[in-house]
Amino acid sequence: GHGITDVDTAQLMPFSNGSILPSTVKAVKKGESGIAGELRGDFDLTGDLGDLYANTANGIFGTLDAASYAPVQAEAVPVGEAQPGPAVIRTNIRGDEVEEFEIQIEKIVSGATDGRDLVISVTDPELVAVTGGIVQGMSGSPILQNGKLVGAVTHVLLNNPIRGYGILIKNMLDAG
Repeated sequence: GHGITDVDTAQLMPFSNGSILPSTVKAVKKGESGIAGELRGDFDLTGDLGDLYANTANGIFGTLDAASYAPVQAEAVPVGEAQPGPAVIRTNIRGDEVEEFEIQIEKIVSGATDGRDLVISVTDPELVAVTGGIVQGMSGSPILQNGKLVGAVTHVLLNNPIRGYGILIKNMLDAG
């Protein structure tokens, strides 16, 4: 959904390669008005799941090694076009379990160039109870609508963590 940036300069961090690593969420710092929450966890440094090759304003890109990642055999999700209305995000808020949570796509912003193509709000009571809404660490969580991939979570609104932004999948695919 967005690249990795330097905390001081807000510039994209350059890299020539990297690794996709398994991770486990150990704790959640709940977001509240004015304070971004976050997912806290550990990376498993003993084995790579694939290789990263690009860090761009529209996301981090890599190739997953299917042979290394076998917990779930799933079919590819078709790509769709986002519309205002109900949707879901797939994200991990505990352990290594990916779950679906209900959201609403409130608005599609035409011409956005900063990963803020979609205005979204969390409507799932469980996700709000655990995280307060959208938190740091959810970036890149896929947004699905009508069973199709339409985007990914990118940002939280600090003054209202139930709301945030997402990038359209079309913009990510064009950048990758």
